[in-house]
Amino acid sequence: SGYINTSSEDIKPAMKDKVVLYDFWTYSCINCIRTLPYLKAWNEKYSDKGLLIIGVHSPEFQFEKDINNVKMAVTKYGLKYPVVLDNDHKTWDAFGNKYWPAEYLTDSLGHIRHTHFGEGEYDETEKVIQQILDERNQRLGLNINADQSLVNIKEHQFSNQQTPEIYFGYNLAFGRSFIGNSEGFQPDKTVRYSLPSELHRDHFYLEGQWQSTQDSMNLVSQSGKIVLPYFAKDVHIVASNKADLQITLDGNPIDHNDAGADVQNDIVHVSENRLYNIVSSSTAGAHTLTIVAQPGFQIYTFTFG
Repeated sequence: SGYINTSSEDIKPAMKDKVVLYDFWTYSCINCIRTLPYLKAWNEKYSDKGLLIIGVHSPEFQFEKDINNVKMAVTKYGLKYPVVLDNDHKTWDAFGNKYWPAEYLTDSLGHIRHTHFGEGEYDETEKVIQQILDERNQRLGLNINADQSLVNIKEHQFSNQQTPEIYFGYNLAFGRSFIGNSEGFQPDKTVRYSLPSELHRDHFYLEGQWQSTQDSMNLVSQSGKIVLPYFAKDVHIVASNKADLQITLDGNPIDHNDAGADVQNDIVHVSENRLYNIVSSSTAGAHTLTIVAQPGFQIYTFTFG
């Protein structure tokens, strides 16, 4: 559907006799974002040794199909390798893929030699890269040896109690749309929600008038709230449309020690369609997050770390 850092004419010749790492990602996915430092390091370390990384951008949400949004993300994260837009998931389907992120590593003859789904196991993937690069260079009679050291980047640590990713749309394909209000989802309708007296962890609760779509909730009334009891260290949202959000944690304006990178004086300015870091605490713990939103605010997911 589009090409970044390459072109339709250049991509296939660039793949000839290369070890290719296909990275299936989408730019608002926090799990994908956390793999990018490794991909960037491998690209810098091995691109002149025969490795070609191709980012296959397979969108989860409609706004991620806009090539200008993807270009901004590629620039923001400093990606130098080719990125191709897989807006209709044709490449995703051809690989039989089901995950973000997902890595498929092929040797220089095009055979898939290694796969990994999700974050982690970076050392294992890099060792396979080194192995099949050496095979490739021997096959081609090239006197090139891959550096046998491993990229050392501090990995994200997960808590066993961590709240799982939560989706706001009524399309329950992922089974993680944990709305706690008794009004529930009413597809494509505008509903007035009221906060119940009892809140349960790992569920979100709405106040105000919200319209549900397949993949999001849109605030229609002049004011509205989202309340979320959770357990995690970091909290992110995927959001769109221009709006200012007021953030409180455990009933108080969020302190600078807990405020995420996108919070300024307990306010988040939503101006782009992307992932926003709301909470970044020093340790994981149980808290209640409240977001007070403006009309037009659109939210897709909560993700955690």
